Amino acid sequence: MDSSPQITIQSDDDLFVRVLPPGIQEELARRTDLGSLLEVVLDLGRAPEARFARGAVLLGEVPVLDDDIRSVTDQVSMFGGDNRAGIERTLHRISAIRNRSGRIIGLTCRVGRAMFGTIDIIQDIVETGKSILLLGRPGIGKTTKLREIARVLSDKSGRRVVVVDTSNEIGGDGDVPHPAIGRARRMQVATPREQHAVMIEAVENHMPEVVVIDEISAEAEAMAARTIAERGVQLVATAHGNTLENVLMNPTLSDLVGGVQAVTLGDEEARRRGTQKTVLERRSPPTFDMVIEMIEMDELAVHHDVAQAVDLLLRGQHPPHEVRRRTDEGSVERRQVSGMAPDPWAGLATSGALMGGAPIDDDGDEVVTPLSGRGLPKVFIYGVSRDRVEQALRELRTSARITKDYREADIIITLRVHEKRFRSKVRAVGPDVPVYFLRGKSLGHIVGCLKGALAIDEVSTEETALEEARAGIERVAQGEPFVELKPQNSYVRKRQHELANAFQVGTRSVGRDPFRRVVLTRGSQA
Repeated sequence: MDSSPQITIQSDDDLFVRVLPPGIQEELARRTDLGSLLEVVLDLGRAPEARFARGAVLLGEVPVLDDDIRSVTDQVSMFGGDNRAGIERTLHRISAIRNRSGRIIGLTCRVGRAMFGTIDIIQDIVETGKSILLLGRPGIGKTTKLREIARVLSDKSGRRVVVVDTSNEIGGDGDVPHPAIGRARRMQVATPREQHAVMIEAVENHMPEVVVIDEISAEAEAMAARTIAERGVQLVATAHGNTLENVLMNPTLSDLVGGVQAVTLGDEEARRRGTQKTVLERRSPPTFDMVIEMIEMDELAVHHDVAQAVDLLLRGQHPPHEVRRRTDEGSVERRQVSGMAPDPWAGLATSGALMGGAPIDDDGDEVVTPLSGRGLPKVFIYGVSRDRVEQALRELRTSARITKDYREADIIITLRVHEKRFRSKVRAVGPDVPVYFLRGKSLGHIVGCLKGALAIDEVSTEETALEEARAGIERVAQGEPFVELKPQNSYVRKRQHELANAFQVGTRSVGRDPFRRVVLTRGSQA
């Protein structure tokens, strides 16, 4: 008999639908899939749009009017400095887009659901008392897991838990927190600028054993987090970034994982290490003992020793980690992923992430030689994540596969840091085999790199790209200085520029094709 914990979902979908304009309520009432509704988007002068787990649909053809937007804003709480409001005693969130004069011309109405039983996959880690940092892309479920961690630690473990709740994101709107956080106490934060002060106040005034925080994004908050951890309080938080390396290379947040400093080595030590005299090293002990990268809601990569992982990353290596995944039957699968092999041709590295690059010819120039008509393409990788390359191949729906023998490879993918060591090996592979030296590390650019190398047509639709732009516009409107979108062709980029300009959001294009992309910025067009 399967004794795996069952995930249950508690929602207030009826309260969510009730605040929407009557015409939209009628459209939603005709649907049978409200359980998978993610959000409703109301933009002035456009037809309302409902976004479900499987895609977006228009709710009729009647454009949204000022009265429709006003009818929603009149029924929710007051919008704060982050342009967010909520529905009392629920987890639903209403975010506003304003014009230059401050008038609301768009709303993103996001459904909030409490999910119980989602942290069994990491419950043993949470109960160790160590400080934990959760990373992952927006919308993947970091806040949902924080909410459940607060409930489990307060109700089942009997620990004193304080939730520092900016924008009422964790505990819901209103003065009484949502039952989803259990008996954890909640301290509300009026504006994001005050979050660091409330973090310190929570420790000084309320004697917590655990402090839970959503979205550490400023240097003051990173310093407050270190202060809390040094006082022996368990800290569970999320931060901007998909991977540990993203945080490490973020000047604002790098202190969370130990920070980075340049160190000058002596001649003998530099020769011993086989490096340049100036190298990067970890500056201090990490604030967080463990980092969990959310690949998907039910698939996680766990770095149990952040100090060791950071040291390896700064040496151009990739640290070993554990991958946990919940199966369809509800059980949890675990597997250990080893770190990078010491020699580029000795084996494959299987952790980390990467970013698109270009092959190098014998003259040192970047060239593009797409594969076509060569049967089943084989890719050899070193120093990059096998899991993420496999995920990129799945997204591209290609028959290409990863090979463990570089002599069979049609293309080779590694990191720019290994360029000098690889140059002496390239001729042993063959003059027709392109080597891609990758400059950065993100899944989106893995896809871009493989797309160019394998001559794969664009897989993201125009509508998907515009939806990404709309989400980016909202993030800029909420205070982010810039948002970088995924690479697109020139026509789609033009549509993204036009969409952003309609909301008075600045844009610029960066990079070279096929990786040229739009960057959204605050203020007028750059």
